Amino acid sequence: MSGETTPGVDIVTFGCRLNAYESEVIRARAAEDGLSDAIVFNTCAVTNEAVRQARQAIRKARRERPGARVIVTGCAAQIDPAAFAAMDEVDLVLGNAEKSAAGAYLDRPAEGRVRVNDIMSVRETAGHLIDGLKDRARAYVEVQNGCDHRCTFCIIPFGRGNSRSAPAGEVVEQVRRLAAEGYAEVVLTGVDVTSWGADLPGQPSLGQLVGRILKLVPELPRLRLSSIDAAEIDDDLLALFAAEPRLAPYLHLSLQAGDDMILKRMKRRHSRADALALVAKVRAVRPDVAFGADLIAGFPTETDEMFANTLKLVEEAGLSYLHVFPFSPRPGTPAARMPQLPKAVIKARAAALRAAGEAALTRHLQTQVGRTVEALIERPGFARAPDFTEIVFEGEAVVGQITPLRITGYAGGKAQAVVPALAAA
Repeated sequence: MSGETTPGVDIVTFGCRLNAYESEVIRARAAEDGLSDAIVFNTCAVTNEAVRQARQAIRKARRERPGARVIVTGCAAQIDPAAFAAMDEVDLVLGNAEKSAAGAYLDRPAEGRVRVNDIMSVRETAGHLIDGLKDRARAYVEVQNGCDHRCTFCIIPFGRGNSRSAPAGEVVEQVRRLAAEGYAEVVLTGVDVTSWGADLPGQPSLGQLVGRILKLVPELPRLRLSSIDAAEIDDDLLALFAAEPRLAPYLHLSLQAGDDMILKRMKRRHSRADALALVAKVRAVRPDVAFGADLIAGFPTETDEMFANTLKLVEEAGLSYLHVFPFSPRPGTPAARMPQLPKAVIKARAAALRAAGEAALTRHLQTQVGRTVEALIERPGFARAPDFTEIVFEGEAVVGQITPLRITGYAGGKAQAVVPALAAA
């Protein structure tokens, strides 16, 4: 969760990077609508815990600012608007499509406290009202929203709707504007990025979009992809990893499990062998690539043997970074109706996966010592390598610029480095 403040309006963001992007859209709309003395909660619905945290934050906000208008939007509000409307603290509930619409934040009592329409009827991406989500170092561009797949554990399609892609020309122009502003790295983001283009004329691939950006915006130093589905990496994208050094050598894979039966029960579209083949193919053309992965611990019906297959995948695939999610049954999903594992088992397996992730990160960091990498400076003394390795460094470097750093060691899950000029002194 993060909270940012503008005069009179707080935007409180839960969940993913896309939500953070959309919070900036909300900020722009709220300003256009003249909203003041208000708190807007942009919620997440990935886990029960995310929803609980949002409800807790809403109650706290009402206590601290009793006169402020409380508005709730985002995935949790889209999926269960009645639950938030039933909270005395809430003045208005907006759906995911409504939160970026013109006039969404005007006081219109005649329309009631709940303005949430059928998200599955939405066919277009929200207009890009800002030039991308920006932090001090990099910028993010939303190229896609929604998801056409129905993984049994996931509630997000019911919060985001079906997949819809931003037109390639619009994406290219947005990236060009960001490069002109001096951003050295742009990240393409979305709910299911690798499905980009399936709903556009001619069904272009994500690889074609990436190739077009790199060709038409030669002044952009580095392009990065956010989390992608292992089942959908296309040949064009693979060719770009081989030929284009400006494409960052890092992929965060939505793997979720390493056992075929669990993958089938999750309704994933890849097998264990597919995941291993993918990392091998990318490594063959781009040896400096690093991989991260999302993994779920304690999915319903998971046996010790099935979990062991997931645990082994971390080392077999040579993963460097893990996002571990203890399974959380979301009401309305098929997985919530499957036989559940004891919470203690889920907790223990999540801990084991996190330990495997720490060991994997250490192995990765060991391979980095002695290298000089072109790192993006995120803040004084902290940077990220092209493969997303976190680096703490000594020496002076300009935030937002790509700077050579020589890695000298590692500690605390981060590489240690110096600016080469300092090392030579």
